[in-house]
Amino acid sequence: MFQPDPSDPFIRNEREAGIAARAERLGVTFAERASKYDQEGAFPFENFDELKESGYLKLTVPEIFGGEEASVYEMVLSQERLARGDGSTALAVGWHLGLILQVRLSQAWPEGLYANVCREVVIDGIVVNELASEPATGSPTRGGRPETTARRVEGGWRIIGRKTFSTLSPILKQFVVTAGIEGSERVGAFLVRTGPGVQVKETWNTMGMRATGSHDMILENVFVADSFMIRGREDEAAKPPVPTEGTMLHIPACYIGIAYGARNFALDFARQHKPNSLTVPIIELPSIQRQIAQIELDLITARSFLFQTADRWDKEPDNRVALRVELGLAKYIATNAAIRVVDQAMRIVGGLSLSRAYPLERMYRDVRAGLHNPPMDDIALQNLANRAIDEAKARA
Repeated sequence: MFQPDPSDPFIRNEREAGIAARAERLGVTFAERASKYDQEGAFPFENFDELKESGYLKLTVPEIFGGEEASVYEMVLSQERLARGDGSTALAVGWHLGLILQVRLSQAWPEGLYANVCREVVIDGIVVNELASEPATGSPTRGGRPETTARRVEGGWRIIGRKTFSTLSPILKQFVVTAGIEGSERVGAFLVRTGPGVQVKETWNTMGMRATGSHDMILENVFVADSFMIRGREDEAAKPPVPTEGTMLHIPACYIGIAYGARNFALDFARQHKPNSLTVPIIELPSIQRQIAQIELDLITARSFLFQTADRWDKEPDNRVALRVELGLAKYIATNAAIRVVDQAMRIVGGLSLSRAYPLERMYRDVRAGLHNPPMDDIALQNLANRAIDEAKARA
């Protein structure tokens, strides 16, 4: 029988406890390799083999196809714990989990196409991602039209272009590509399989999240059959949009997880570290305890809002459009809190925190990447302001 843990109120039942425990086990193992992959800028193939073997990759796949059909809340719970061990692996697999869940909610793909992909995830352990960023357009959330183009040919399309930030590129056997439809204003989406014309250009050499494999993906006259076109057809019937933004909560979950890992490291260090100028470990010092309190304040606040928002998303399907502001706020609070938490953890550890022998310097670099994942801070804040202004106008 499930017994609640007062130290972690966000695990509420047996199913959630199992999901969290699996992610924690994997995270502990991944933490042992994280430094090596980070320093080499290498993709963690071994981690993804273990994600496959554990069933993690099918977390958000519908039960009808053999998956676990996790809710947004359960995905957030799992991703936060995985990221405590290795942020790069968690963020990378998060895009896969989020896309599978997004399509499950929106039903935007042709039914047979989605079913086949889900079965391949369950049976073969493939991962998928949607590649939309480009050198000229930057983040797709800013609304730029893709320079990647799709030209109509007999039986399908020929696609030419280059995608950046193509997370998981070293192991993508199929992926979604957005492309402008040649001779029209339409933008299409296509499921592309690796093969002739598809090339991974190893360009990913960044300060943080170095092991996500987010290289450039080059498409040179790649053929995609009509049956693999997801959206953008000329005769496509207009459908009311289905809110799916809640699936993006895998992003703040990852950064809060990294921060929680930093918190645990700092506490363990402070409990054991006793300079010869002291008679007690530094954890007994009031100045250190104030820093610990600040870490706890940021984490409790951010985690509470994140899990509350995920829970509301699951339980209030008719209110999901209105929840978009809260989703952006959850990401804003979590990402900025994570940066502060890792900074405080490094202050507790002191100069040793800069050493690559310890994980904090990697965590510090990794959490900075959250500022550049959608939604950006300025958009989240603008949406908050717009809602307040609209409420004020309504009262006038």
